[in-house]
Amino acid sequence: MKLSGCAAVVTGGASGLGEATARALAAEGVKVAIFDRDETKGPAVADAIGGVFCKVDVTNDESVDAGFAKAREAHGQERILINCAGVGNAVKTASRDKITGAAKHFPLDAFNMVVQINLIGTFRCIAKSAAGMLSLEPMDDGERGAIVNTASVAGEDGQMGQAAYSASKGGVIGMTLPIARDLMSEGIRVNTILPGIFSTPLMNAAPDNVKAALAASVPFPKRLGHPHEYASLALEMCRNSYFNGEDVRLDGAIRMAPR
Repeated sequence: MKLSGCAAVVTGGASGLGEATARALAAEGVKVAIFDRDETKGPAVADAIGGVFCKVDVTNDESVDAGFAKAREAHGQERILINCAGVGNAVKTASRDKITGAAKHFPLDAFNMVVQINLIGTFRCIAKSAAGMLSLEPMDDGERGAIVNTASVAGEDGQMGQAAYSASKGGVIGMTLPIARDLMSEGIRVNTILPGIFSTPLMNAAPDNVKAALAASVPFPKRLGHPHEYASLALEMCRNSYFNGEDVRLDGAIRMAPR
């Protein structure tokens, strides 16, 4: 797929992996719309890359619909969708209170929230974007569009406390091939990236000794991943017309330990 001149939507584009991808797309001549809830960082990134910011909550149909309407009014129908919006938490399925010893379990509303954002929110954006792409004329290579999702290595080897996060990301992995098959006759490709431990704003807030220990656990290179490395793979998944239906780890060969 030729990127220059295309329109793209990047969810979670105000920071971290999404911001890096939005900037990389814009550098290739792509018209980028950023979907995010952050009304401070989002507009700043959009202004910096000549794009448009859309305040969007991926768990809400009306919010997503309004975001796509605004993006398409500004740039036309998107041919590229990059799903980076996501959250995580760390809660054991069941445990004992450290003070009283009383048994407690993972709050189900917290579990549901993670699944709603990471899995259902991703599918919501895929379905609505793909429906819009059906209106496009195929490009010279027969393509109408490309979709890239963000899962996690936790979707395959989740750690303690990651039941909700791993379930949500495992769901993204599991739906990649079926969606690619659903859309194959329309010339829309679907791929997913499984990032390992990346240097994002959330990770950068951790103490230096924690980050150093995490970096040391990566086989090679012994460091955290850079957001621009995620962006590079996301753009290749869009460019390379034979890249379809794949779930690709980007992790320095790490395999997560139980804790």
